[in-house]
Amino acid sequence: MKRCTFSVLVNNHPGVLQRVTGLFSRRGFNIDSITVGQSETPELSRMIIATYGDDNTLEQVKKQLNKLIDVVQIVELSAYPMVDRELALIKVSSLNKADPAILSIVEPFRASIVDIGSENIVIQVVGDQEKINSFIELLKPYGIVELTRTGMTAMPRG
Repeated sequence: MKRCTFSVLVNNHPGVLQRVTGLFSRRGFNIDSITVGQSETPELSRMIIATYGDDNTLEQVKKQLNKLIDVVQIVELSAYPMVDRELALIKVSSLNKADPAILSIVEPFRASIVDIGSENIVIQVVGDQEKINSFIELLKPYGIVELTRTGMTAMPRG
C-alpha cells in the first residue's frame, strides 16, 4: 500500500464535495486527508485528497474521479516532487508549570504559541505530516487537552 496525493480541480458549485466523498464511500476507498478551497480561478475549487492503496486501487480512484461531471482536472501530485504542509493547533495544559520544557520543544520545530491562558497554552505548528506527528508525540507527556489538524495541502514544486 502506498500513499497517493491527488490535486482535483472542480467546479465551485454546491454539492461537489459531497459527490466526491460519496464516490470514495461507495467504492470503499478511504480518504486519509482532504482539504478544499478556492483556486486561482474563482469559479473553480481545488481539492487535495490523500489516500492509500495499491496501484490498481489508486488507478480506479483516478478513473472514477474523472467520470464526475464537475471534475475539471486531476493531477497525481505524489508522482512528482511536491511541497506539502499541514497546520495543527494543540492545546497543552500549563497547570503543571512545565512551560520552560514546552518552550524548549516549540522552538526547534519553529512552532509558535498563539494563546496563553491561566490553565492552557495553544501552540501552532506547520509542516509535513511526519513533523506534526513528531511534535505531538513530544507534547503528549505534558498533557494534550485538545488537538485539531487541517489536513494536508500540497502543490508541485517549481
